[in-house]
Amino acid sequence: MIRKGQPFPSAVTALKVPQWLTDWDKVQWNPKALRAEPQHWFYLFTMSAPELRALSGIYARTTASRVRGTEDLGIQRRHEPERSDEIGRFVQYGYPWSELSKPKRESGEFHDLRKPGWLPTAIVVNILQKGDCRRGKVVHPDDLIVVADKADGTSVIQLPKGFLGTDWKYRTLPPVEVIDGQHRLWAFEHLDLHGDFHLPVVAFVGLDVSWQAYLFYTVNIKPKKINASLAFDLYPLLRTEDWLTKFEGHVIYRETRAQELVDLLWSQPESPWHKRINMLGEPGYKGQMVSQAAWIHSLLATYIKSWEGRGVRIGGLFGSPVGSHVQVLPWSRAQQAAFVIVIGQSLKEAVRDSSEPWAVELRKLKAQPLFDKGDDLAFYGPHSLLSQDQGIRAVLHVTNDLCYLRSDQLDLSSWGGSENLGGKEEDRVTAAIRSLKKQAPLAQFIQTLAARVASYDWRASSAPGLPEKESMLKAAFRGSGGYKELRRHLLRHMAKGQGDVAKAASEILKALGY
Repeated sequence: MIRKGQPFPSAVTALKVPQWLTDWDKVQWNPKALRAEPQHWFYLFTMSAPELRALSGIYARTTASRVRGTEDLGIQRRHEPERSDEIGRFVQYGYPWSELSKPKRESGEFHDLRKPGWLPTAIVVNILQKGDCRRGKVVHPDDLIVVADKADGTSVIQLPKGFLGTDWKYRTLPPVEVIDGQHRLWAFEHLDLHGDFHLPVVAFVGLDVSWQAYLFYTVNIKPKKINASLAFDLYPLLRTEDWLTKFEGHVIYRETRAQELVDLLWSQPESPWHKRINMLGEPGYKGQMVSQAAWIHSLLATYIKSWEGRGVRIGGLFGSPVGSHVQVLPWSRAQQAAFVIVIGQSLKEAVRDSSEPWAVELRKLKAQPLFDKGDDLAFYGPHSLLSQDQGIRAVLHVTNDLCYLRSDQLDLSSWGGSENLGGKEEDRVTAAIRSLKKQAPLAQFIQTLAARVASYDWRASSAPGLPEKESMLKAAFRGSGGYKELRRHLLRHMAKGQGDVAKAASEILKALGY
């Protein structure tokens, strides 16, 4: 490490940088929306990367199985190891040596390409104050960082009691939140550097999380530094920022993400809809598959929706705040796709194992064309609502609704499994699927939920032998009004009986006024 044999600092000297215009007094501050009025200044100082990593709770990759390398539960950002590894190589010997292949770097033939790897751009952080809460946690009193301003324009930043640099561990919550620069901090994880390498740090104090999302966006997206869609994985809070929705429109996250997820549902081998989505909207496509456009609209109405209507608080798992702490799930695109795929897998298996009369009757039919000869007609057949737009929408609705309602009990925010993996996205989705199935309470809830969904009569109005009364009832599911009607029927069916799934379905019915 850089600080060999040197004592760790108990305080850091900083410059106080006032930045406030009188016009900013007209900004609408709203603590309830996590946009309380900030301090009218920030601080500028330097600190070594290992020390700053310790203060912000960013530790070694032995914690990679968790969804985050920090207990900063309010504003999680996804770590991409490839970016940090590239920055680490750059720090050691600059550009272009950092971009050479490993054999070339180790050959010794390109040592003349080595250059200084300066990182002059500041790490942007927020110092938590006493009482600042992140998902029910506050910084322990002994871990708080205290800032004292001096008359000469400098300030003293008093570090936590007993600060030990890289060996220091916070008690409940890190006192520092990294707004921008996480990958630069990760880059120093395996570097054995000798000399003096400090990073410039811009520190806000007590900055509300919505303003942190705003800073991240203006630093990284406004100058077009990174792809806007990727930003919503790195900083999930951006998915719910109303100022961004008004400015950019829903397409910046919701519509784009819906299309990306449909593409993964179609291309991922483990998906029950692998190659079974009509991506080009071709008429008469084999298996009468649901079109990509219909899938996108269904995801926008369910998992990626914002709110459900006036006074109703059933949002989308991928696009709304969830749980009692109203935080946004930090799931990456791979995790979101894996969640829908596991829902589909569980439902397909439940239908396969079902001996319900509706499933038995559909399996007696001869239906052509089918995608595969061994297709279960109860799941894939042309007379099953599960292979039609209305059925897909209903399944997405109720699975999203119940998991959204039970997000705290299922501890959805703690699930991770693919965010620290490199390589192809297909591999990341596969890893996320495996990880999700190991989350016992969540996996069990999904299986129970799927079994209950599978017990519903999924025959379409076109199914031969369907009694006239039933056929007329199911005909009402056609058209735009049919989505709501089928959702209502399915929820009422699921609310019957005992267990938490039935109880949750009853609560959803009440919330929706059904």
